[in-house]
Amino acid sequence: MTNHRPAKHTNVLSLIRIAVESDNYLETFHAQQRQGEREIILPDILHVLLKGYHEKQKDQFDTAWQNWNYAIRGRTISNQELRVIVAFDEVTSLLIITAFSIESR
Repeated sequence: MTNHRPAKHTNVLSLIRIAVESDNYLETFHAQQRQGEREIILPDILHVLLKGYHEKQKDQFDTAWQNWNYAIRGRTISNQELRVIVAFDEVTSLLIITAFSIESR
């Protein structure tokens, strides 16, 4: 059996926005845990996914799941800067992997 990396999606933001607008997303257990620890609420994550931009240089391939994780960055309604990591389960189901604040330096 060979390890074959799937191609990255080229229309990531479009796929994310379609999934969010149609409520076709799932928060992973890890994401739910981290949101509680980091005091980040789901509406803020969804706002970033709808209004943010794709940080292509931060995308990573997850060898355990054989899937790409995509980094989306943006500001919440209260102006907090977040990075949200997502993946796709099949093409249209969006998985929210984690979210964290980006501190100003």
